[in-house]
Amino acid sequence: MLKIEKVDHVGIRISDNVASVAFYRELGFDLIADAGFDQGHPIIMRNKASGVTLNLLGPSTSGGGSNILMDIDEKHPGYTHVALRISSMDDTKAFLDAKGIPTTGSFSFGGLTAVFIRDPDGNVIELDEFRGDEAEQGRDGAVDWEGYSNHP
Repeated sequence: MLKIEKVDHVGIRISDNVASVAFYRELGFDLIADAGFDQGHPIIMRNKASGVTLNLLGPSTSGGGSNILMDIDEKHPGYTHVALRISSMDDTKAFLDAKGIPTTGSFSFGGLTAVFIRDPDGNVIELDEFRGDEAEQGRDGAVDWEGYSNHP
């Protein structure tokens, strides 16, 4: 068995480094380094509170405006979104409203409530709140998903 200690970072291909850095800053990510975005190297951003690190890669050379892995009826293999754990859905919704960031979907199941937002390139970000006994179960992935069918 491969001993994986944690997720190191999430890589996201973007088209507009200025718009994307501004968007992720609004979500609480700090700019750590620009290793050469125009040459295809990452812009590295980290959220102080959680330690989650993003590598914004680019520039993209085609597409944009939608996420083909999520937005078309034909389903292709590949990563479709990143899910980030939040402490309060009410606080998150108030924050998104104040910043003018629209939600593009939502679902609830047992003690899990989630909303979806999009970055400037249409990449999907799921924001998850676990409540009650589900909160502890959600930490180790032991949530009982039987009957779950509302995911977009």
